[in-house]
Amino acid sequence: MKIKLTSIYVDDQDKALRFYTEVLGLAKKTDFSNGPYRWLTVASPEEPDGTELQLALNNNPAAKAYQQAIFQQGQPAAMFFTDDVKGDYERIKACGAEFTMPPTDVTGSTIAMLKDTCGNLIQLTQLARYSR
Repeated sequence: MKIKLTSIYVDDQDKALRFYTEVLGLAKKTDFSNGPYRWLTVASPEEPDGTELQLALNNNPAAKAYQQAIFQQGQPAAMFFTDDVKGDYERIKACGAEFTMPPTDVTGSTIAMLKDTCGNLIQLTQLARYSR
């Protein structure tokens, strides 16, 4: 088995697409509509055929409550792994992203946390084995 798709709830798909592509540097993979429903995914340009992240419109009250609760608890909705968390932090910050935690050493890794402008926290993680 392989994980091919995971989802994240966003309050505005166009705003999310701009953030995930222009700020984080992911690539738009799929974008099509069927009536009011829009299927929108992004993927890593390093692995264009790898796992996709669906930017799902948060128009379900239960999903909205879940999204707000994990945000308020400081829990990331998604984690992205990098081999240069400090470099990515500087690049993403220069694009105007708001970080809630700068690169911080924790057991076995260095992490940073930022807001995605769409109601979520995103964690960047550099495992110790990739430390420079």
